[in-house]
Amino acid sequence: MTMKTEFEKPEIVVSRCLGFGHVRYDGSMIKSDEVEALKKYVNFIPVCPEVEIGLGIPRAVIRIVRINNEDRLIQPSTGRDITEQMNEFSESFLSKTDKTDGFIMKNRSPSSGISNVNVYPGPDKSNKIDRRAGFFGGAIIDRFPDYPVEDEGRLKNERIREHFLTRIFLLAELRKTESEGSIKELRNYHHKNKTLLLSYSQKYLKILGNIAAEGNRPDEELFSFYRRNLLLATKRPVTYKSEINAFMHAFGQTSDRLNKNEREYFLESLESYRKNLLPAVAIKKILFGWALADEKSDLMDQTFFRPYPDDLTFYRPESMQRGKDFSTD
Repeated sequence: MTMKTEFEKPEIVVSRCLGFGHVRYDGSMIKSDEVEALKKYVNFIPVCPEVEIGLGIPRAVIRIVRINNEDRLIQPSTGRDITEQMNEFSESFLSKTDKTDGFIMKNRSPSSGISNVNVYPGPDKSNKIDRRAGFFGGAIIDRFPDYPVEDEGRLKNERIREHFLTRIFLLAELRKTESEGSIKELRNYHHKNKTLLLSYSQKYLKILGNIAAEGNRPDEELFSFYRRNLLLATKRPVTYKSEINAFMHAFGQTSDRLNKNEREYFLESLESYRKNLLPAVAIKKILFGWALADEKSDLMDQTFFRPYPDDLTFYRPESMQRGKDFSTD
C-alpha cells in the first residue's frame, strides 16, 4: 500500500504585514489564521512594497488618486507622488519571482491589494469614485494572470481557500517534477493528478494527457506547454457538476468490488452532496476508504483525495457558497 505523505513546499510571495513584521503604516502587524496555518507547509517570501521604496515605519498613509483620468499613488500629507517608484519596484521584484507558485496579498491595500482598492478624486477628498487593484497587486495580476493570487480576506472563504491550496500544492509538485527534467516523471505526475484534473475540466484533462504523452518536443518546451495548460485548467474553482463527474469516475473504479448496500449508500451520499447537504470531503472519504480496503486500487495514489496537507482542512458549513463566481474581476 502506498499513500502520499509528503508535499513539496509551495513558494508563496506574501505581504510582510500578514504575520511577518510590524510594517504597516502605523507600525502594526495583522494576524491571519489562514496564513499562520500555512507557515508549516509553505516557503513564504515576505514583501512590503512601501518599505522597499523607502517610505519607512511608521509612515503617512497613501491612496490611489485619479488625476486627469490617470490613477496615481499619492501620499496626501506630504503631496508625494510615488507612482513611478512603486512601478519600478514592482517590475524589479516580480522579474525575479519566476519560480513562485502563488501570492497572498493584503486586501484593499493601495499597493498590494488585488481588488476592491478605493480610488479617490483627490488627495483629501473622502468619497471614493472607483475600485481597482493596488499598484503592486495589479502588477502581479498582469505578470502572472493565471496563477493563484489571493488576499487574506478572501482566504477566509472555504471554497476560495480550498481552490487556492489545491493549486499551490499542484504547482509546487510540478515545479519539483520540472527540476528533475524527466518526461517519465511528468507522465507520473499527470497520472497521479488525473482524477483531480477531471474535477476541474474534462477538456483540459485530455489536453494535458496528450501533452504528457508527446515525445517529439524538447523536454523544456513540453514542460512549459504542460504548465501553461495546467494553469488554464485550474484557473476557475471546480463546479459541483464537474466534481460529481470525478466522484462517479472514481466510483466506477471501485463499484464492482462493492455490495449492493455499499453502492446504494454511495449514491445516496452523492445525492446529499448534490443538494448541498454534505460536503465534498465526506464523499472523498467514502471513496478513499474503499480504495484503502482494496490495496490494488489505482485510486490510492490520486491527489484528488488529498490535494494538500490534512492540517489545512477546516470545514465551515456556512462558508460554502456553491455556484458563486469567486473571480477578482
